[in-house]
Amino acid sequence: MNILITGTSRGLGFQTALELSSREGCQVFALSRQKEGLDKLLKTALQKHKGAKIVPLHFDLEHGNFQDLFLEIKKHTSHLDILINNAASIVVKPFMDLTEDDFSKVYKLNVIRTASLIRLLVPLMERTNGPRAHIVNISSMGGFQGSMKFAGLSAYSSSKAALAGLTESLAEELKEKHISANCLCLGAIQTEMLNEAFPGYQAPLTPEEMALYVADFALNGSKYFNGKILPVSLSTP
Repeated sequence: MNILITGTSRGLGFQTALELSSREGCQVFALSRQKEGLDKLLKTALQKHKGAKIVPLHFDLEHGNFQDLFLEIKKHTSHLDILINNAASIVVKPFMDLTEDDFSKVYKLNVIRTASLIRLLVPLMERTNGPRAHIVNISSMGGFQGSMKFAGLSAYSSSKAALAGLTESLAEELKEKHISANCLCLGAIQTEMLNEAFPGYQAPLTPEEMALYVADFALNGSKYFNGKILPVSLSTP
């Protein structure tokens, strides 16, 4: 089972990579622009599980050349089974203070470059039979329609809503390629990004706890869901 995860130098991506790399038969391609974070991930994974299989991919998802990334992945495998789009950008500002550059920065990573990565990797994921490949887009309750929104996060929340809409479109367009696409709208997790948005707030879940859910869903969710936007939160919308 070949699994690519973006944004693995810290937080949920780091813990999900740790969890999946410890599972029997799983090889994790861990992508991040932070080389120190990747080094720490590899070291931690091998300390926790001697058989952990992690392929570090030092790559800037926002600015990097996707063809270089594709060639690097092809050195290690001819196919991918799971793609977890976890990397994200956030800007915390009142709506009236936001600029077009702020929106462009958030949408570029959270939507546009994520879509480009998916297009790049579909040829490695498509198949004609057997278990379906699985694209898991990590969104937020801030991007879930009908949930409570928070001041200062209009650029981030709307970009995550766009990612949810993209997921629904992907499910329809990729179903003939035997690829499922689902979107997890996560509630509060005690990560560095949460601290940026809500300093001092204590989340009900740790990255380790949420990583268990994301890992299980990535491995098994395509058996039950396709094109679904699923809230994963202890709070009600």
